[in-house]
Amino acid sequence: MSDPGASAGPGLAVMMYTVLAQARADLEGTLARLAAAGYTGVETYGLVEEFGAARVRAAIAAAGLTLTSAHAPFPAGERAERILDENEELGARVLVWSMERNEFDSPAAITRGAARVNEAAERAAGRGMSIAYHNHFAEFARYHGGRQAYDLLLERLDDRVLVELDAYWALMGGADPAEVIARLGDRVRFLHVKDGPAVSYEGDVMVPIGEGQIDWRRVLATPSGVRWHIVELERLDIDTFAALERSYAYLAGHGLSEGAR
Repeated sequence: MSDPGASAGPGLAVMMYTVLAQARADLEGTLARLAAAGYTGVETYGLVEEFGAARVRAAIAAAGLTLTSAHAPFPAGERAERILDENEELGARVLVWSMERNEFDSPAAITRGAARVNEAAERAAGRGMSIAYHNHFAEFARYHGGRQAYDLLLERLDDRVLVELDAYWALMGGADPAEVIARLGDRVRFLHVKDGPAVSYEGDVMVPIGEGQIDWRRVLATPSGVRWHIVELERLDIDTFAALERSYAYLAGHGLSEGAR
């Protein structure tokens, strides 16, 4: 993974789940269109299973994009080596995944889940790769003994485990994303940027960045170790590329993220 230059802001990427249907229909064309819109990176999701690692890697390179990270299951247990093999062929340096909602039901469940993540970090390190943890809302909504489940998780994770913070889901869990970013400091390397009404985890329809409930100028001004802002818009009722173009205009136009134009 190549970082933007020290004098630049975080790079601006797209989580490929946002354009998964389009990529399945036309992988190379979709990636080229993201690059033409000004995005400089992508985080993969579901593409290796569809097209194979070699083709996806070649298509990303042909579009002139950087592979920021791969959304792939933790390489732990019986499937660990296969997951690592696929993502090594893809050229991924960081693998990102989440624990399940019920793994935050108790401190013991958190401990068991963290052990799986730590196993993944150890195995990935053997390939020169890293693991990053991606949150949903339960990590912030649940408390045990007066302590937030997310804090209990971070205490149990190996220091090598990086963080990909989904600011929208943190907000849905009752947290202030800016405060969480400040607390994480250099450990948070990726930020999922999405926007919407912030009403329902299951049903929110997303909107272009800057048109929803998150004060992104405040959140993204928080000092941190973030290298990439990764736009993810899972559910939309407008054209996907139009939403991505408006998101780019907001983030790059306000100098919050570093795009290609």
